[in-house]
Amino acid sequence: MTASAARCCSRAGSSGLQELLVARLDEALDWLERVAGPAVERSTGNPRTVGRRFDPRSLTAALGRAAGSVALSEPLVAIPDDDVVLATGGFGVALARERGLELRASPWSEGDGLRFASERGAVTAGDLGEFYGRALPAPPARVGAEDFVRASQLYGRFAHVVDDAGKPVFGGEPSWSETDLVQAVARRSGGYAWYVVDAAACAQRVRERSVGEMIGVAEELGGEVRHADSLGGLELGPLRSGRLATPPFAAVRVAAAVTHTLGGLRVDTQARVLRDRGTAIEGLYAAGADVGGIASGGYASGLATALVLGLAAAESIAGRG
Repeated sequence: MTASAARCCSRAGSSGLQELLVARLDEALDWLERVAGPAVERSTGNPRTVGRRFDPRSLTAALGRAAGSVALSEPLVAIPDDDVVLATGGFGVALARERGLELRASPWSEGDGLRFASERGAVTAGDLGEFYGRALPAPPARVGAEDFVRASQLYGRFAHVVDDAGKPVFGGEPSWSETDLVQAVARRSGGYAWYVVDAAACAQRVRERSVGEMIGVAEELGGEVRHADSLGGLELGPLRSGRLATPPFAAVRVAAAVTHTLGGLRVDTQARVLRDRGTAIEGLYAAGADVGGIASGGYASGLATALVLGLAAAESIAGRG
């Protein structure tokens, strides 16, 4: 579990919230280590992001102890005089189901926070159809929650990405996070595409793994992987690309998978949920993937957003008290 922030989240998102996220992440991580114990890694392994890695189980247990009383699987009910901080994880489950996409996240984020706030006059920010996700091996691959990280096919920048007819899926170069590429795959029929690579691409490394190793995981999980000594042998239509020069070749059928939504509630830098006039809804705050408009057209960690805005909400509530 990595709480991280991109050095530049996006040009389209809220600059005020982006600046808050980057500026306050280090101190928020220091607080998290005081409450939950030391990070297992003090870097993300990616030079484009800053943050730290934590063990999910021990972190969750420690935060549960710090919270005191934790009620699970109970409906969200407002008590009029209570402050409410929404951190329900966005609506990735609902979005994946509506668009027929794979889910690379917990099965609980149905949009309860968004509905709760909307009923009280809140407005949204960002594109509610935009999401952060990864390309996973497509069915018949069997990808469990324990495989979400290792099964991710993170080499679109080295691949020729085509649909079932061999037509290119994405124009130009994908961004470093490849979030834009995954969303382009999601717009194709069924949310599927082929990542086609040659021998040179298979030797490339993305952080600690090679492209060939990622393809090996796709095969291990039962995904459809085709190997051939010529492009014609792949039977994927008229494949022509300068990327594909050195045999042997491999093609992996991938599926766009939703991790969390990027659109959500509009908040200010105090984490207060806003109405359409820009005024704050008294006693209502939001953090994490329930908040929208931070990484529009880009990437920012939902965990980092939850941490920084969660602390901002706590400070706002304490200041009002």
